[in-house]
Parts: sequence; C-alpha cells; structure tokens
Amino acid sequence: MPKKEVKLKPWQQKIATIIEGTDTPMGRLFDILLLVVILFSILIVMLESVSAIQLVYQTEFVIIEFIITGLFSIEYILRILSSKRPLRYVFSFMGLVDLLSILPTFIGLFISGAKPLTVIRALRFLRIFRILELSSYTKGADTIIKALYQSRQKIIVFIISMLTIVIILGALMYSLESAEAGFTSIPRSIYWAIITITTVGYGDITPETAIGQTIASIIMLIGYSIIAVPTGIVSAEIVRSEKNKFKLHDCPKCKKSGHDQDALHCKFCGEKF
Repeated sequence: MPKKEVKLKPWQQKIATIIEGTDTPMGRLFDILLLVVILFSILIVMLESVSAIQLVYQTEFVIIEFIITGLFSIEYILRILSSKRPLRYVFSFMGLVDLLSILPTFIGLFISGAKPLTVIRALRFLRIFRILELSSYTKGADTIIKALYQSRQKIIVFIISMLTIVIILGALMYSLESAEAGFTSIPRSIYWAIITITTVGYGDITPETAIGQTIASIIMLIGYSIIAVPTGIVSAEIVRSEKNKFKLHDCPKCKKSGHDQDALHCKFCGEKF
C-alpha cells in the first residue's frame, strides 16, 4: 500500500519552492549560495590543518565552523519540514549526506579528532547536477555502471589472477633479496610487487641482486600491458552494449530495415517479429 504524502501548508510549500525549485530565481540563488558555503566550509577545514594558520586564527575558525554548522542545521530542518515524505528524505542518500555534514562539529564537542570528517561536505557538491540541470549526463554514468556489472566476472578473474601473481612474485623476491634491501617479510615483498607491477615504484624497497633487478625490470614491462586489461574489458563491454542498443534488423515480411532490437512489430507493415 503506497504511503500517504503529507499535505504541505502554504509556508511549507513556499520553503519547498525555494529549496527544491531550481527553475525559479530564488531556488537557483539558494542553491548557488549553498554551494558557496559548502566550498567555504571545506576551505576552512583545509586551512585549519595548517598548524601555522591554525595557531593564529584558532578562535576565528571555531566561530566560523559553528556558524556554518548552524546554517547547515537550519537547512536540514527546513528540508524535513518542507518535504512531503520527511522520512524518505531523511534516509535518502542526500539526506544522510546532509546529516553527516553537520554531525562532526557536534561530535567534536565530546570526541577530539572528529574535525577532519567535516570534509564529507564535499559530497554535497553533487547538488550541482541539479542546479546546472546536468541530470541528462547521468545516463553516461548508467552506461558505465552497466558495463562494469556486465564485465564483473572478467574483472574478478583478472583481480584473482593479479593477486596470485603478486603473491608468487613477493615470495620469490623474499627468497632472493636480503632484509637489508627492504624485503623483510613476504607481505612486505608482496607490497613491493604490487607497486612495481602497477608501475608506481615508490623506491622505498629496491632489489640489490642482479637476478632481483632483472625480475623487477620484467615485472615493470609486463605492468604496462596489465594495466590496460581492465580498461579494455570495460571499454569492450560499453561498445558492445551501445551496438546492441542501436542494432537494427530486417522485417521477415517486407524486408525493410530500421527497427530497434527490442521492437515487437514492423513499423512499416505491422508484421510481428
């Protein structure tokens, strides 16, 4: 049985128009100001992480943070009050993001170290898709997600294969290289194999023996081709899904083409496929 929607009062409807109405001047202004405040709050968190600045402006940062949190709290309450289905908003993705964006400040009053969690406010920038009316571009994201899902078995096989390779290489390098070179254990040697095969190469662990350096060189060369594998798998799936989407077939009766793959009848003669 569908849940009943709450009938909004005139003042609630007015708030909803401003908060949700991106097609109105006030609604667009509200969303733009909201994004400016979000960006400013993230900037404040980053500046606070610089000890030299934090020591000088510690009091100012605290005041600004509580003002921003207060504004976000008011906005959160207004969204609940102006929603026809308050619980649906509260437990929605953006509703949870809105809640999490204000909780760290209050948690910080009782638990130290919660301050950096306020950067979760960056997720609120997802509202820019609604402001700039870019929702049509999310179809591209759906295509990528579908391609990832369709190619999940191949990707899982690839990941398992890679894990097997780096474990073998890690164990091999642990046997060949000394602890002084950084290969103090098999897990640490596996770490070296991962950063080498992905061509990251931090340089914190380096093989010293000739055979170890030879193996490392081979791994790095192989790494370039291995990196392209998951990209190729997903790309091929995207191309295949796009081809299937626009694939055309001929009518068995009139022999005319131009029908979508999911068409049930000929659009020229009406013949059932």
